[in-house]
Amino acid sequence: MTTVDMRRAAPPLPGTARRSPAGPLLAVLWAGAAAVFALWWVDTASVVGAAGWLTGAGRLTGLLCGYACAVLVGLMARVPLLENRVGSDRVSRWHAMAGRYTVCLLVAHIVLILAGYAAQDRASLWHETVTVVLDYPDMLKATAGTVILFAVGITSARAARRRIRHEFWYYVHLLTYAAVFLAFFHQVSLGDQFNGEPVATAAWYALYLGVAALVIWFRVLAPLQLNRRHRLRVESVQQEAPGVYSVVVRGRDLDRLGARPGQFFRWRFLAEGMAWTSTPYSLSAPPRPDLLRITVKALGDHSAAVSLLRPGTRVWVEGPYGALTADRATGHRSLLIAAGVGITPLRALFETLPGEVALLYRARSAADLALGGELEAIARWRGARLLYALNGPQGERPHITAESLRSNVPDLPGHDVYICGPHAFAQDVYRALRAAGLPDRRIHHESFEL
Repeated sequence: MTTVDMRRAAPPLPGTARRSPAGPLLAVLWAGAAAVFALWWVDTASVVGAAGWLTGAGRLTGLLCGYACAVLVGLMARVPLLENRVGSDRVSRWHAMAGRYTVCLLVAHIVLILAGYAAQDRASLWHETVTVVLDYPDMLKATAGTVILFAVGITSARAARRRIRHEFWYYVHLLTYAAVFLAFFHQVSLGDQFNGEPVATAAWYALYLGVAALVIWFRVLAPLQLNRRHRLRVESVQQEAPGVYSVVVRGRDLDRLGARPGQFFRWRFLAEGMAWTSTPYSLSAPPRPDLLRITVKALGDHSAAVSLLRPGTRVWVEGPYGALTADRATGHRSLLIAAGVGITPLRALFETLPGEVALLYRARSAADLALGGELEAIARWRGARLLYALNGPQGERPHITAESLRSNVPDLPGHDVYICGPHAFAQDVYRALRAAGLPDRRIHHESFEL
């Protein structure tokens, strides 16, 4: 197979770390929730009796659930400001949290509003439920949306995700768009806060239409434009270590992608059995104007099939995403700590990060050191330190502790540290770094378990 040299020129001079907009964005989201509460408060008359309290609470939780639905979809839109400045892993955690809030608010809204209506009409809860679903405007659509949201919530639970295929979860998850669309209409037709309130109604429409515009642009139109422009195809596939393969992809004007070392794309290979799956893989070399490269470990059906790709196979990508880049650096010295296939984004950073750089690579054996030859060459070329943490002769695992890190990396607290590897490994390394005196702001990690 063809071997392609992915090295490029020397790294640039150090710059100033870009501050994450995560804090201000969270403040905006909570301010939106406060505005929804204020809308309910201003429009709600005095509450009298159990029926009034139940109905009022049901309307408030319904408004907050509607707002949470908009936030939930907005976080799925893959907006570059979120994906590349806040970080895809953090946005995924926000999305998961928003999903839990949405389901809880939805359950509370259903229970409270039906209980309030039943108390008001002096009817049974079952009779009131049937009446609301069948006779109230837009409630059949809202009921269908509710069922879909519950299905999405159930399949997104951690216990369920361990037992279902990623592809099934992914396509069920996409039904969130349909659920939110179906549930929207009953909000404006039945919500007391919108009846005869053109300003509130216009603001609610603007919220939902704005989120819909983000989804349509960044998840549909932008990827279509990207792939039409760059025409990516597989150039070559090469084995790097047992079960680990590099895929070089060729395209046109790839410098216009704006991809940076440390980032990833979502890859869809248009080959038999692979076209329906989109998987995030990091760039394992700095991007070139005509070539991109990823390095994949066979951990499942899709990643195992990567080794069978043929040159010329068409590739559909979305991205670039991720904030594990040189922008996070706060100084002139960096330590990269990788485990297993987590070496892929750090290999690209090892070549390009400015200033003094050291790399610590954890693997079971020397045979499992993917891209080892390239790492050695980069270390010689730029005068960087390359350290290995391999299992002993009897399989004993080396422990990466605060003491071992301090002994191998002088002035460790003055370094920026980039971590990439399995979640448990990253957590252990993080605790060791904190124990070694490294400030939290200098520890950079992005989980790729999306």
